[in-house]
Amino acid sequence: MKPNIAFVTGGYSGESVISYKSAVTIENNLDKNRYNIYTIDITPGGWFYADGDKKQPVDKNDFSIVINGAKVSFDAVLIGIHGTPGEDGKLQGYFDMLRIPYTSCDAAISALTFNKRYTVAVANFSGIRVAKSVLLIKSQVTTSADELVKDLKFPVFVKPNNGGSSIGMSKVNSHTEELGKAVEKAFNEDDQVLVEEFIKGREFTIGVFKNNNEIITLPITEVISKKDFFDYEAKYTAGMSTEVTPAEVSEDIADKVRATARKVYKVFNCRGIVRMDFIYNEEEQAPFLLEINTVPGQSEASIVPQQVKAMGWTLQSFYTALIDQALLYKREG
Repeated sequence: MKPNIAFVTGGYSGESVISYKSAVTIENNLDKNRYNIYTIDITPGGWFYADGDKKQPVDKNDFSIVINGAKVSFDAVLIGIHGTPGEDGKLQGYFDMLRIPYTSCDAAISALTFNKRYTVAVANFSGIRVAKSVLLIKSQVTTSADELVKDLKFPVFVKPNNGGSSIGMSKVNSHTEELGKAVEKAFNEDDQVLVEEFIKGREFTIGVFKNNNEIITLPITEVISKKDFFDYEAKYTAGMSTEVTPAEVSEDIADKVRATARKVYKVFNCRGIVRMDFIYNEEEQAPFLLEINTVPGQSEASIVPQQVKAMGWTLQSFYTALIDQALLYKREG
């Protein structure tokens, strides 16, 4: 009998737009001969399964649906929600309580990595290089932003501390520029803002996942933005950045990026597909971790699908590996 798999999309934040773009790619590449797939739309107005023209509500008591009078329960969940509640640990905690396995990091790690400050703190403690940064908390900011970041070297990046997709992110090149406006822009997205020193170097991003409990690194992508940095527009607008997959880089540098990515995956006890962003600094001859994305984008413009294809896999085989690994966790548990 085929396993019942719930593919969850949507979300409660502005990143739901990205979730729905990812959903198109994922749904087109799921093996429906291997699994019974049910797409669940999680929205602020409710959780629903689209049954033809009808919306069937999800029973949140046990995460089940009713189709033609028959109850359908799920063997595993494929998580495709960027932002809350699919990337910050909330859904993961819910599924843990119901003992339903899923294709992402667990609740604790999802919550930790969703917070950029916590992520770099843990990474730094573990010997992984990160940029120097300062955290600003909206309710506690009583002096000017310039005063609070006086110990940082410019340029700096200003970004919401929680979330992904580079929404609300700015680059400030000097103290003479309007740091306050950049901080205000980021506070519009989150009540915590991270101000982080700019690390000079090449930007690399790499997907990492488990297949049959083996950690696999995908081919590295080099990101070359046509803008001053890789912001939301550069990420999701065609032609605004060049993404070279696999990266044209020496094997020595590639080995350092891959080794650091595997170390990050182990240190943070990751599960499922995780995308990590690095800056490789020539002076230090080392990659600096920027952030960890535990539900990386899967749209046509996204990097992980590019890397999967560069590895020689189909997206269908990739999503099958993610689902089968989640089912393996269920058997092991």
